[in-house]
Amino acid sequence: MKKIVVFFLLILAGFMPVVAQEDVEGSKDPALFTRMPGFYIYRYDDLQFDKYEFPVSSEKTQAVEGHSIFIIYWLKDNVQQPSALQIIRNYSNAMKKIGGQLIYEYEDGGSQNIVLKLVKDKKETWAYVYAAGNTYNINIIEKEAMGQDVVADASSMASSIKETGKVAVYGIYFDTGKSTLKPESQPTLQEIAKLLKNDLSLKLFVVGHTDNTGTFDANIKLSLDRATTVVNALVSQYQVNSASLKACGDGPTAPVASNGTEEGKALNRRVELVKQ
Repeated sequence: MKKIVVFFLLILAGFMPVVAQEDVEGSKDPALFTRMPGFYIYRYDDLQFDKYEFPVSSEKTQAVEGHSIFIIYWLKDNVQQPSALQIIRNYSNAMKKIGGQLIYEYEDGGSQNIVLKLVKDKKETWAYVYAAGNTYNINIIEKEAMGQDVVADASSMASSIKETGKVAVYGIYFDTGKSTLKPESQPTLQEIAKLLKNDLSLKLFVVGHTDNTGTFDANIKLSLDRATTVVNALVSQYQVNSASLKACGDGPTAPVASNGTEEGKALNRRVELVKQ
């Protein structure tokens, strides 16, 4: 009888993390995201180096290697269950607010799935979110980005414009306080040209943005000058139809991050392509 009691106590002990509905020991939310309300961490794997195949289309995956985080979240008892769509929309919106982009979204057997990407501080972070029923998973890979990497290719730009009407582009470089394009901007300009040539009906506002360093009037002028330089380069060097583009300058009026940090300022210094 004593052995039977001990056996059942061991079984109960094995299920304590589920019964207690507390985060598994040593776990935490990833730096990029908070969690959905009412969920706890059921499983947490943090590997210094691993690889994950992120789906980027119905027929293609992208292998990414680096620091790997895998988390399974479960819904607590007596908590209203959000829809799978609500979960992935929350993560997609959170990523876009910090300058990231939606790479691919699909539904599979009732589950909702998204792949997200963020390039920041010369680091590239990919995230895959799977949501179904009362649970969802996150796979995150953080890797060092090559200095010359293009932040967004033509396909991902087109997806973002279709989804939100615009896309932030961080692969266009200028000297501080100037509007002269640096040579390392070439790969991104090529992708913008490809975007426009793939869809001849697409018309875009090319909008320059700055951080808040300097005077307001100077930043408004600088942002317009930079946008105009981009338009001129696309027309003269990449044979883009000038009627497809219009330069605008918003200066520091539409930040996507706090100007209180260097990271935030870097995100605010950008060019956006906005559908007309």
